[in-house]
Parts: sequence; C-alpha cells; structure tokens
Amino acid sequence: MKKIYIIFTILLVMGIGSGIFYFTEYRQSKMYFPDDIVMKTQEGETFRFSELEPKVRLLEFMYIDCPDLCPNTTFQMQNIRDQLVKKNIFGSKVEFLTITFNPEKDSAKKIDAYANTFEVNKTDGWEILRGSPEDTKKLTDQFDFLFRDSGTGEFVHTTATYLLDVENRVVKVFGMGEFDFDKEAVYKAILKEVD
Repeated sequence: MKKIYIIFTILLVMGIGSGIFYFTEYRQSKMYFPDDIVMKTQEGETFRFSELEPKVRLLEFMYIDCPDLCPNTTFQMQNIRDQLVKKNIFGSKVEFLTITFNPEKDSAKKIDAYANTFEVNKTDGWEILRGSPEDTKKLTDQFDFLFRDSGTGEFVHTTATYLLDVENRVVKVFGMGEFDFDKEAVYKAILKEVD
C-alpha cells in the first residue's frame, strides 16, 4: 500500500512539473511573429514583421475603446519608455509594439489619437499597429492572446503583455492593468535582456 502512495506522489509531482514547464517554457517558445504579416503604423507606414531588426521588444495587444486595462497598460509603458530614453537605449536597443486586436473599429484616425494621448511619437521606437482582421487573428493566435466581444462593444480578453529577446523569443509574460502590470518588474526585465 505504501508503494502505491509513493508511486502516486511521484506521478503527481511529474504531472505538475510537466504542466508548469508547458505553461512557462514550451508554450512561450512556440510564440513568434509570422513573417508574412504586414500592418500599418500610427503614421500610416507599412510595417513588416519579416524586416524586424534585432531588438528587445515589449508587445501589447489592446483595443482603443477599452475602459481600463488597455489604456492603463499603455500609460505604464509610456513611463517605462521615458526611463529607457534616459538610459539612451529606447529605439536603438528596445522597441515597443502596441497592436489593436479590433482593427475594424480602431480606425487609422482613432489610432492616431491614441498615439497622441500617450505621446507614442515622442521618440522613435514605439509603433501602434493595425492590420487586417485575418492577420490580426493570426498574430494573436501565435501568442495565445484570446479575445471576444461581450455583446456590449467591450471585449473580454487575455490580460498579457510579452517581453521578447533580440531573437524575438518570448522570455517573460506580464499582466495588464494597474494591478497586474508591474512596471518596475517589466523595466528590470527589459534592462536584463539588453545587458
């Protein structure tokens, strides 16, 4: 009987360990930017994922009419950007990508207004991107970012931002919003990747 408990305990620990590995390492290693996706920046310029230079990237998915999580996360990213500018690494070594997952309603005009609100164009190195619904879905699927319209015009969505290394591999996943996006932890993780 004691052997059965020991075997069960070992199998349980192995199962939990496998689950942790899947959600923290394996799944992240499968996230990537598809080379065939082309989007437009807040300035209307073409942005090709196949032409990305080696930089550390912070990736945020959002929609403009979001009442809380998305604008709060973008605001905190703005503060991190300002800190990185002071270190002279933003734009040259670090880049931010903010991508709308609601391109049908987030028009170029709305994206431009959102960019102005958060001073995205204050320096080089931060793009707000809008693509076709098909390309957007293909991209969000690659990052396991889920979203659906709740029926009220507001979306229920995954609350994740992604830190990618210079080879565009996801190295860390952070939350979103005032309480789940730890600005200091994100800043330190970016600096660690740059060094």
